Amino acid sequence: MSKNLSELSGRKGLEKNLFEELGIAARETGTPDLDTLEKLSASFLVGKSNVYGSVSFYDFLRPENKGKKVYVCNGSACMTAGTQDALTEKLSHHFNSEEIGEMCCLGRCHENSAFHIDNKNYSGHDIDQITSIKSDHTTTSEKYNVGHIGTPILTSPYGPVSEYYQIFKDCLQKPASQLLSELKDSGLRGRGGAGFSMAFKLESCRNQTEETKFIVCNADEGDPGAYSDRYIMEQRPHSLLMGMMIAGYIAGAKYGVVYIRGEYPESVDIINEAIADLQNQNLLGENILDSGFDYQFKVIKAQGAYICGEETALLSSIEGQRPEVRVRPPYPTQQGLFNKPTVVNNVETLANLPFIMKNGGKAFAAIGTQKSTGTKLISLDGYFNTPGIYEVDMGTPLKEVLYGLGGGFRKPVKAMHIGGPLGGLVPTTEVERLTVDFDSFAKEGFLLGHASVVCIPEDYPIIQYLEHLFRFTAHESCGKCFPCRLGSTRGYEMLAKAQQGNYKVDITLMNDLLETLETGSLCALGGGLPLPIKNAMKYFKSELAPYFNS
Repeated sequence: MSKNLSELSGRKGLEKNLFEELGIAARETGTPDLDTLEKLSASFLVGKSNVYGSVSFYDFLRPENKGKKVYVCNGSACMTAGTQDALTEKLSHHFNSEEIGEMCCLGRCHENSAFHIDNKNYSGHDIDQITSIKSDHTTTSEKYNVGHIGTPILTSPYGPVSEYYQIFKDCLQKPASQLLSELKDSGLRGRGGAGFSMAFKLESCRNQTEETKFIVCNADEGDPGAYSDRYIMEQRPHSLLMGMMIAGYIAGAKYGVVYIRGEYPESVDIINEAIADLQNQNLLGENILDSGFDYQFKVIKAQGAYICGEETALLSSIEGQRPEVRVRPPYPTQQGLFNKPTVVNNVETLANLPFIMKNGGKAFAAIGTQKSTGTKLISLDGYFNTPGIYEVDMGTPLKEVLYGLGGGFRKPVKAMHIGGPLGGLVPTTEVERLTVDFDSFAKEGFLLGHASVVCIPEDYPIIQYLEHLFRFTAHESCGKCFPCRLGSTRGYEMLAKAQQGNYKVDITLMNDLLETLETGSLCALGGGLPLPIKNAMKYFKSELAPYFNS
């Protein structure tokens, strides 16, 4: 059925997109009305139940969102910082309780106290200006540190846009096969978490015979604690856009879709402005610079669902379907968006392509390690003395990032959750053993992932953090597979009960639950959750002992 829905949604192409229409219908009240849903159902020839099923899934479309005027960040970094209760209390003097909603991570992890109002994000001391923000729509200036160790591929200014795009113009003078060879030489692996070869994806898509193909940028940076993709979109947007254009040329794709999370309104605006700039310079459209290459962009604003960071759920979302994970094969490069060959990569991955094409794949491969080439962006949260975005050569000792660039911790920290909710829970005692690359983290039983760092202070109970992870997964699960949907719920129920009374979690039951999640989940949401839980049970055994019956 989902393949049929993909075809129906694709009838109108990207110009009139069902998912986008649902977002437009929700603008005034926070949720589409039933009459509008019926009209969209008829227009796209999709069943009413399918349309309502999609709407009811997203945080910013579902009926419960009606009437919300301000949203408080409930991401992990703001939670461990302990800033949000006081923030909510201050907001309650200006809004009724039913007007206050929640958003999961606004990417303001460097200073916390984050909230969203009138399609803008605020943080730090901005709450002290809430009166003028409400009445005058005041905007504030966000500041965070940006630095690097080694080669600044993504953190160095790229200069005038017209000069920067000479890289793309030069690419159009070469056969796509030559560019693909350079990409293979680079060894570039996906920066979104899985670390999969980008060249393999592009070659697989290139080998498909379909005329219509897509390059989709997964800019749904939903990992609490991560804001490196947001940094690129807002401060280096043309690195991303040119990367997508080069990827399109290599794969033979005419369309680039940038799927940006709704929690990043500034990113949406800046990317749209950058695309308009390209159009004004005649770098988009048909037969670009008489090269025979056609390319056009579409920006889609997401509506609040972490699972859309999983590539197949993201594709279903664009199509207006409920964003459930698809069974593979077929893979997206064979049947992706609207059942057409599609390459999905995240922001940071795509933004590396201009450097590779300008300097050569071997130059990129010379940076970092043999298996983890190039650089990696790292997001440091507000527990550091100098929080911000830092770029380091792969293989850089983690301690140099934390204590050198980050300036160390401003208060005692016992662990860091690195790589998002599904990343490893790294005790500070293990920092000496780690270098910033995929293999070092995997060898030590952790996961580099998105390389976001959320600190857990000494006085924050690990049991509460683990309950938070289970609850996060339960809320964000697409619900398609039982292990994720039910297992995450059973997990937080057990941990909550253990903190309330005489109940103790049976260690065998917990281990069985984690094994079921790992082996039975369709995607990394349920399958990855056990990693930080196991890390905590290993390294914080004595702290957790009162809650477990071994």
